[in-house]
Amino acid sequence: MKKLILAAVFAATFSVSAIAADGGKKYDDSKNISYYVLNQFNADFNSAENVVWTITPTSQKADFTIDGVKKTAFYNLSGTYLGVTEEFDYKKVPSAAKKEIADTYKDYTVGQVIKFQSAESDMSFYVNLAISQPEAIDYFVDLKKADSEILVRVSAQGGVYFFKQVK
Repeated sequence: MKKLILAAVFAATFSVSAIAADGGKKYDDSKNISYYVLNQFNADFNSAENVVWTITPTSQKADFTIDGVKKTAFYNLSGTYLGVTEEFDYKKVPSAAKKEIADTYKDYTVGQVIKFQSAESDMSFYVNLAISQPEAIDYFVDLKKADSEILVRVSAQGGVYFFKQVK
């Protein structure tokens, strides 16, 4: 009985300190985001606002706003930080890449551009998906035409690589 009471007191103390440590951010407990990921996220993005968590079959992700910029942080299911994305202005993509896109994909129009800053520590996520490993910063450019939509990856050095057929 003593052990049960002691365990309950410990759990209550732990819960209160965990709630106090997160600055009052709201999380949907039904999504079962790991405690480790929540702590890692709070350490990496301590000024994040409007945090919304989602679990997919391959990752745990947090959509949030920081300094007025909407971002998404990705963690694998075991809690390892994979990287963060944000919308990006096509005008800021390396000029060599814009030239190659214009030459190679003449009939396509540029849609959304996403900047992806990866965590350099664990790239096994990309190996498991059988895709080429991104560099520390990559840009993903959505290209559309009437009957097709593709996604290309642009390296920070301006290389353009086909990534995925969307439609």
